[in-house]
Amino acid sequence: MKKVLTFLLIAGFLFSTDAVAQESTETVITEEVSAGSMLDDDSNAVAAVDSTAVAADSNAVIADSLDQVMPEEDLMSNDPSFTQVLKKYFINGGPFFMSFVLLALILGLALVIERIIYLALSTTNNEKLLSEVEAALNSNGVDAAKEVCKNVTGPVATIFYEGLDKMDEGLEMVDKAIVSVGSVENGKLERNVSWISLFIALAPMLGFMGTVIGMIGAFDAIEAAGDISPSLVAGGIKVALLTTVFGLIVAMILQVFYNLIIAMMDNIVNKMEDASIHFLDMVADYKAKNK
Repeated sequence: MKKVLTFLLIAGFLFSTDAVAQESTETVITEEVSAGSMLDDDSNAVAAVDSTAVAADSNAVIADSLDQVMPEEDLMSNDPSFTQVLKKYFINGGPFFMSFVLLALILGLALVIERIIYLALSTTNNEKLLSEVEAALNSNGVDAAKEVCKNVTGPVATIFYEGLDKMDEGLEMVDKAIVSVGSVENGKLERNVSWISLFIALAPMLGFMGTVIGMIGAFDAIEAAGDISPSLVAGGIKVALLTTVFGLIVAMILQVFYNLIIAMMDNIVNKMEDASIHFLDMVADYKAKNK
């Protein structure tokens, strides 16, 4: 009996020792896990603080860069455009004489546009027209050739029509009709061109007149002030010279278009004369065949 009790006491002691050891082990493991989680939390907090600091630093850098860039953009946005500068100088030049210069530009450009459109419509394919008239004349007679000329616009078609209308009166009358109608058509081509040249000459004259009157006003201001102030003299002279600048600009613009119109007119007249010579040869051959 004693042996059994002794054995039970020894087994209970061993079991209790193992339980205590297991509990201590679980406690240590739990403490390690909790310590690890605390370390993880600390590391996450440190990482969050670091990321916040980095974000703040990056925002500061971006703000500094924007502070450096924005003034340049502001300066660029504050730069006046060409139209604003032109408007400013136009107003500074004085509305009275600058209005006359602007009126000369508007009227001159209106005449330029009208002449360019008219000359463009007056340009025809003379070789094609001459061949069509010759084919109609040889196949269906004079009336068919005149009908072809009616359906074509331009001075060359008008000359051909008048020449065909005088074919019954002889070749000499055809030649006279071509010359007379050619002179009339040449005058139509040159219509309103003299007005363009007038505005070319008038625009700088108006500018010079505005400058002279502006200089007189500047000297009157000097006389009234009793002394020669650099700002007073410079401002008056600048305002006076603006009319001359705008007058010269208007004259140069109109001069370019004037030379373009003259070149177009010369081209049309040369082709018109060449087509008239070929037309006379065609009429002479037709009359020789139908004698």
